[in-house]
Amino acid sequence: MKGGRFWAWVVFILGAAYFFIPLIATVEFSMRMRRGVYSFDAYQIVLGDERFQATFMYSVIAAIFTIVLGVLIVVPAAYWIRLRLPQLRPVVEFITLLPLVIPAIVIVFGYIRMYGSNSPLPFLASDVGTNALLVIGYATLALPYMYRAVDTGLRTIDVRTLTEAAQILGAGWGTIITRVILPNVLIAVLSGAFLTFAIVIGEFTMASLLNRPAFGPYLQNIGANRAYEPAALAIIAFVITWGCMSLIQILSRFAPRSANRPN
Repeated sequence: MKGGRFWAWVVFILGAAYFFIPLIATVEFSMRMRRGVYSFDAYQIVLGDERFQATFMYSVIAAIFTIVLGVLIVVPAAYWIRLRLPQLRPVVEFITLLPLVIPAIVIVFGYIRMYGSNSPLPFLASDVGTNALLVIGYATLALPYMYRAVDTGLRTIDVRTLTEAAQILGAGWGTIITRVILPNVLIAVLSGAFLTFAIVIGEFTMASLLNRPAFGPYLQNIGANRAYEPAALAIIAFVITWGCMSLIQILSRFAPRSANRPN
């Protein structure tokens, strides 16, 4: 028993060292911009850069639209599959896993070929169309995480009973989804939303190939031309990502704890 605990601590310490030592080294390097003195000059330069502010705000807005699009698609689809088409769940789960298998570069080249200026749907002929296509691409990349978060939330509630009760009271399908189902899976939806936000903020391939002023390409451009600023940006991106993960953990404490019930 003591031997098992000892080796468990050894594995934990090695894992923590593997994770924290590079992080600490990056923080230390990012603060050495001023010779002989630790300072936050690199962070001040980055945060004061107009390109940083513009690209970060662009990615935040894109993330908001992506989250809205994902909720509008995933929540009704997951609800309907769990309520009426449970036999299709394996097929839908397989489809939602495809973005993890198909590289983003393949998806975006398909978009360029299908929606170029010479196609019947020339999304790429205008900035608005290109932005819309980028949001659709982001929603595709985030689909596995959003769908599983919502599906997990639906497992904690009795979908069939809630639906039947709402129908008895005269509610339509739109009312059932927006005023009955969505509030009961709101924590799960928020978890998927934070995961989507983290994905969009750091995404590079789609934004770069579609020539959008997003945060991911900005990170790459700074990394190719500067020394200390990329380290500061890496820490900032790390804090944003782990902030999202921490919010998910906090929100999960408020999720319903009921056992999984058949629907």
